[in-house]
This record gives sequence, structure tokens and C-alpha cells, in this order.
Amino acid sequence: MWKRLWRIALYVALILSPVVLSTLSNPRPGVSLAYRMGRGSALTAFMILMLQPVLAGRFKWIERPFGLDVIMLTHKYMDIFAISILILHPLLLAFGGAGPSLLVAMDQPWYLWAAKVALVILMVSAFVSVFRLRARIKFEQWRVVHDILGPAVFILVFIHSWLLGGDLQAGPLRLLWPVMLGLALAPFVYHRFIHPRRLGRHPYRVTEVHRETENVWTVKLAPPEGRKRYDYLPGQLQFITFHRGRNLPVEEHHWTISSSPTQKDTVSSTIKESGDFTSTIGQTLPGDAATVHAPFGRFSHVLHPEERDFVFVAGGIGITPLMSMLRHMRDTRAVFRVLLICANRSENDILFRRELAEIEAEGYPQLKVVHVLSRAGKDWTGETGHIDRERIERLCGGAFTGRAFYVCGPRGLLQAALKDLRDLGVVKNRLHFEIFSFPN
Repeated sequence: MWKRLWRIALYVALILSPVVLSTLSNPRPGVSLAYRMGRGSALTAFMILMLQPVLAGRFKWIERPFGLDVIMLTHKYMDIFAISILILHPLLLAFGGAGPSLLVAMDQPWYLWAAKVALVILMVSAFVSVFRLRARIKFEQWRVVHDILGPAVFILVFIHSWLLGGDLQAGPLRLLWPVMLGLALAPFVYHRFIHPRRLGRHPYRVTEVHRETENVWTVKLAPPEGRKRYDYLPGQLQFITFHRGRNLPVEEHHWTISSSPTQKDTVSSTIKESGDFTSTIGQTLPGDAATVHAPFGRFSHVLHPEERDFVFVAGGIGITPLMSMLRHMRDTRAVFRVLLICANRSENDILFRRELAEIEAEGYPQLKVVHVLSRAGKDWTGETGHIDRERIERLCGGAFTGRAFYVCGPRGLLQAALKDLRDLGVVKNRLHFEIFSFPN
């Protein structure tokens, strides 16, 4: 907890430091409150934007206490917040004394136009990011544009504030501003160019490609010869870039690790065909190279050693991190109790069905598996429909105290299950979930 709190405190302190320094070094008596707020919004937004590449850089020191999904959501919402207060910046200045010409006049210095261009770029970039899937824009196409526009915004905003900001003409902010620009550009360059090349010098290799269902594959990877496989916790995820040749695409994507860390020599991800790139995953062959960046995430039962009675709720491919945990429990002969409620469309979509039955029969952990099918065939005698509050309460026997709940699956299932569990009285520290899709 303390690791989280002091990192959050440091982040907030950095964001607010320009406003504090400006107030102390250049108080400007007689200036209206609106004008002060306009200046403060610009100073705060600048700091937020300059720290965005740090949040998105997958730095373990930042990611480890929170989980990568939380960090990326923070990155998203802080971007929206920065854009919002940047929109307020000229409005507050205009109504605070600068006059309406600041907003409508065309004959303005180029560095004023630089800020306006930067704001438009930010708004367009945010809009495309939010609606990328609906607009059917491929991730790699979005990422290339994002990587071009991002540094352009940093430079335009820096130039505007450096040349026009009265607070930056002298004093501590004059030193802070170029430092922050460097803090934005350095992690961006490292994350996008330097680190991938370093990882690429020691690629993993594909050792096995196994078909689980009609459109789901498990890909097993081994480290470079003479090197140990990286350590990870059951339930964590990895970023993989396959280098397969054969005119197949080269893209980086994140996938949950489905194997157990007790499997010392290899690491596996189970991947569903759900887009242009993943539709080619079945064409991956043993011997293909892969760049691996891992591990990430905090969705793991081993981080909560006090928990011994579990309810796992999975939807479709969302079972993969839970399967990693179950395999680890099996291999370590854990005497935990686990109820797995697993939702799929049909029997043919059930992942790891035979292995789950074997774990259930073996008794390590004490596992009970309940499959729920939304499009069950006429011969199906199990649960049908969807995972809802009534079903969870019934399958749990109304017993929620002392149990830990782990939920992973599509957004709709995740949101509904979390709401139902909270309504049923599950306390926050016993409710764990993985946001399965987030920006790469």
C-alpha cells in the first residue's frame, strides 16, 4: 500500500509543482482569479503531458505496485483531463483579462498558433484512441500515427509555453521546462526504439503451436540458448512480437501467460483469433523467433497469501490467467478450494476442458468446475444462459465471507460480474479482476 501511496504522491507533486513555484516566485497581485486559473491549467496540463510517456513506458518501478492495466487506464484518463484543462486555458485567460481577441483573432504570433495546432492534434488523437475499434482502425496504424503526433505535441506545447509564458522567463520554471521535455522524449525513444532492439538481440523461439479449439491456439516459447526463462507469477502477461517471415505481419501484442511458472524451460500464451493479426497465429511455426517483454500485471493469487478459498469467474479466453493459477496450484500441491464458473457460447468453445477435469479429479486444488453455455446444444445437461447474480449466489451457496473472487473476461461480463459481486457484499480487498483489453 505504501509503495502505491508514495508513488501517487510523487506524481501529484510533480504535476502541481509549476503552479506552486509560479505562485511563490511570481504572485502577480491584482490579476483576476480567472486569469490565474488559466495560467494554472496550462502549467498543470504541460506537466501531465510530459509525464504521459513515463506512464506508458512499461517501467517496472511504476507498473509493479499497480498492474499495467491500472497504469494504462490512468494514462488514458489523465490524457482526457489534460485536454479538458487545456481547452479551459484560453477561455479563462480571455475572460480573465486578455480579451476575446485571444480566441478569435487571426493575426496572432506563430507560437500561439502552435498551441492551437497542438490542442487540435490532442483532441483528434484522443477521439481516435477512444473510437479506434468502432472505426475499425488497425492497432499498428493507430500506433504509428500516435507515435508521430505525440512528440509533435510535446514540442509544440513546449515552444508555446517557453516563448509566451511569463512564468518561464526566469526562476525555477525556466530550468524545469527543458528538464520535463527531456523527461517526455527520453522514455518515448527508449520504449519505442532502444528497448525493442535490446530485446531483439536475444529472441525467444517458438517450440510448439497447439490448437485448443477452432479459433484458439497455444504458443509455447523457449528462451535463447544458454539463457534462463524470465521469472513470472501465475496470471501475469507478456508482450510478444513474432518474427516469422513468410510475409506474415510483425506486430507487438500483449497476451496473458497461460502456463505455470513451475514449467521452468518454457512459457506459453493461449491466443484467440480475434483480428487481422491474430487470424494468422495458426501460421506460426516451431523455430520462429519472438521478441518478449515480460512479465507485467498483478492479477495473481500468490500476491495474496492470506487467501485460500477462491471463486474464479471467467468468460471465454479470459480463462487464461486463471488457468495459469490453477496449473500453479496443481504443480505446488496447494490445498486451496476453488470454484471455477466458466462462460462460453458452446461446448466446442470450452478451453482446457479435459485438463480442468483432470485437475478436478486429482484434488490439488480442491476444484469444482461449472461451465455455463449461452448457446448450448440439445445434448448439454449443464448450466445454460449467462453468469448473473442469481447464478453466482446459487453456485456459491450464498457463502461469500472469507472467499476471494477473481474475474476475467470480456468487458460486458467483467462489468456485470463486478457489480453483482459488490451487490452481494464482497469486500473490495477480496475482489480481483483483470482488465483484459487495454492500449498496448
